[in-house]
Amino acid sequence: MRIGIDLGGTKIEGIAIDDDGRERVRRRIPAPRDDYEQTIDAVVHLVRSIDAEVGSTPTVGIGIPGVISSATGRVKNANSTWLIGHPLGEDLPHALGRPVRFANDANCFALSEATDGAAAGAPVVFGVILGTGVGGGVVVHGRVVLGANAIAGEWGHNPLPEPRDEERPGPVCYCGRRGCIETFLSGPAMARDYVTLGGSDGAPPEQFAVRAPADPFAERCLARYEERLARALGSIINVLDPDVIVLGGGLSNVDRLYSSVPTLWSTYVFSDRVDTRLVRAAYGDSSGVRGAAWLWE
Repeated sequence: MRIGIDLGGTKIEGIAIDDDGRERVRRRIPAPRDDYEQTIDAVVHLVRSIDAEVGSTPTVGIGIPGVISSATGRVKNANSTWLIGHPLGEDLPHALGRPVRFANDANCFALSEATDGAAAGAPVVFGVILGTGVGGGVVVHGRVVLGANAIAGEWGHNPLPEPRDEERPGPVCYCGRRGCIETFLSGPAMARDYVTLGGSDGAPPEQFAVRAPADPFAERCLARYEERLARALGSIINVLDPDVIVLGGGLSNVDRLYSSVPTLWSTYVFSDRVDTRLVRAAYGDSSGVRGAAWLWE
């Protein structure tokens, strides 16, 4: 039995799965925002309540919205800013009284899909989160690739490849730079582009594909998004050459991405053919927490 915890900014979700990947328990609690100590207490309470329900003390894996620095042992790059600078990798195992494995939440997503999801059995998998932000994770032969700086897969903060004149210098990113992939491919970025093209404000980006046939602004916005995604993923294929790219996050529900983007990315890939498959996540929003549990595989 394995416990997985998804430590989000608004919620903390926990599951217990057995060796066959079958879910036995699922619980969700609000995240104590802006309070590190309360976050520790909340995770401990959640894990112990799952322990009690399954009648054992399973392994614990935790997906976090950032990484634990290999240099300092403290959290960095977290959009849940109250975690930054704290020794979460020491404090949680101490509070729980057992070892805990940690990974970035995008890495957990990729691991879940590579283990028993849409990319099961593929040697090299790149997992993509297209949501409020843009994240990524790399799994090779069933293991998460962390990298020397614990940032493997963080493609969202690379510049958008081959920017057009109108894309320079690009929107300002929260990381302090301009023109990051995240500023073009996140959900908020897509909504902003729709308004820039003349569309009305407030439309959910996931609905643009439904509106596109009757809404020329939505159609143009989607076409621009698809071409930008093809450029960005083309650069990943050139470097990593994955067997499968799995999409997750709210924008992964746009069906036409899976047919249009592979027809566009060949322009940007240094190969006579592209055999990489682009697929939708099998477990959707549950992939992150499942991947956290699989950190002990």
